[in-house]
Amino acid sequence: MGHGVSSDTVGHTIADSNTNEHYLGLVNFGNTCYCNSVLQALYFCKPFRERVLNYRLIQKNKKDNLLTCLADLFHMIVNGKKRTGALQPKKFINKLRKENNTFDNDMQQDAHEFLNHLLNTCGDILLAEKKEEKDKHDKQRNKSNNITVSNNYLQTNNDEQNNRITASINLNTNNDITTVPNSLTEETWIHELFQGTLVSTTKCLNCETVNSKDENFLDLSIDVEENTSITTCLRVFSNIETLSGESKYYCETCRSKQEATKRMRIKKLPRILALHLKRFKYFEVFKQYKKLSYRVVFPFELRLLNTSEDCTNSDRIYDLVSLVVHCGIGPNRGHYIAVVKRDGSWLVFDDETVDRLDPSNFEEFYGVSHDLGRQSETSYILFYESRDV
Repeated sequence: MGHGVSSDTVGHTIADSNTNEHYLGLVNFGNTCYCNSVLQALYFCKPFRERVLNYRLIQKNKKDNLLTCLADLFHMIVNGKKRTGALQPKKFINKLRKENNTFDNDMQQDAHEFLNHLLNTCGDILLAEKKEEKDKHDKQRNKSNNITVSNNYLQTNNDEQNNRITASINLNTNNDITTVPNSLTEETWIHELFQGTLVSTTKCLNCETVNSKDENFLDLSIDVEENTSITTCLRVFSNIETLSGESKYYCETCRSKQEATKRMRIKKLPRILALHLKRFKYFEVFKQYKKLSYRVVFPFELRLLNTSEDCTNSDRIYDLVSLVVHCGIGPNRGHYIAVVKRDGSWLVFDDETVDRLDPSNFEEFYGVSHDLGRQSETSYILFYESRDV
């Protein structure tokens, strides 16, 4: 049946494995497998699913946006009468295409690009709603304070009394500020789940001044090499790099370009770690991108070792919960599927089709060889969930 699935597995036997879960495929609306695969992988990240469904409960009357459409789709999966079969994510696809020209066509798109767009757009929507809520809160507070001042002033013009009133008003105002709900901060549940922090450390080799800069990320993109592992790729990601020649570093202390060393490490680990394997590389000789089908072994249990000394949660352990797999020979000629873990079993979501994965065939998703242009089914995006999430 392809993708290393069990040939004797059909929808009803998948459903029988769990009395609560629904296993519904998603209809392909013209090369939308890049979207379907990411949505299925995210749906089986339970903390994300719960937050999306909860958003739908508290935002019932909101105007449609990408997040409300996603929430409606997840709601349809959870509450559908059928536990197997397929749904049409038409509303979500239409909203996606309407809001972003990149996806407004029937061409094959990059699954990682879509994931990045989805997480950032949902985060922006939540931040905008928080700002609206904060502005409303501030307006009500200011209105309340103005009424208090007006009423107290009408009661008496006594200076001493006015002083007491002013002190009272200042106290009330301060209390309002300190008791502003945490929900009004600039972090959303998208950031709480997916956001980690990288620290870039640069050391000038002339004056030895060290400069550090933090950078937040929602997913981490790493280079891949032949016959390696995710752990090795992450270690290479944090190797010390020497900046020399045309890449010299401009040192503010020396006020000139100098040779320097640079290193990237993880300062804060996210609750859900989305790892993007950079399998598409541009080759000047071919004048195009080619797929790297390199064998990259990924573990079911992961602990990151490329953390900084001041990382507060460096002992965090992750479990693999889902992955997006690219099938084909290149970025514009291929297909995406999702592989997810549920109740100890692995399932393959291939658009409308859902099948159980034969464990003996799981290694197919590691990669095949270094040969360019070879047909392969390789891991492209890995979703790891922290055990303390």
